Amino acid sequence: MNTMPNDPDTSTKIEQVIQAERLWLEAHLQLDLAALERLMADEYTLISDRGELLNKSQVLAAFRAGKKHWDEAESDDYRIQIDGDVAIVRGRWRARGENSGVAFDFTSRYRSVWIYRDGRWQITSDRSDDQPPEIQE
Repeated sequence: MNTMPNDPDTSTKIEQVIQAERLWLEAHLQLDLAALERLMADEYTLISDRGELLNKSQVLAAFRAGKKHWDEAESDDYRIQIDGDVAIVRGRWRARGENSGVAFDFTSRYRSVWIYRDGRWQITSDRSDDQPPEIQE
């Protein structure tokens, strides 16, 4: 894990963001729509691998429609930058499951943006880019 300044406040925020990332991952695995909704800020935007911008309602609707599920998912190699109440997370995401009837099994690099408000971290945006097999490890 690579982080920006190592003062106690920043260290605490980093640990909180890592916990939020883990809750986000678990919510995907369990298809816990209530948790996903809580973790997403109202202005949440997903940038798809095709460059589409999907808002919170669209992403949640896809889950509700049963178009997505994860059989396996994990994230690691976190690089976190904290600036006040905003955190930028760069990491690696590995996932296997199904999206709109199409199986997937991939490793990607991702960037997510979290904001601390109302006493909790919420994700405002994320984007994943496929990682070629030769650089996955």
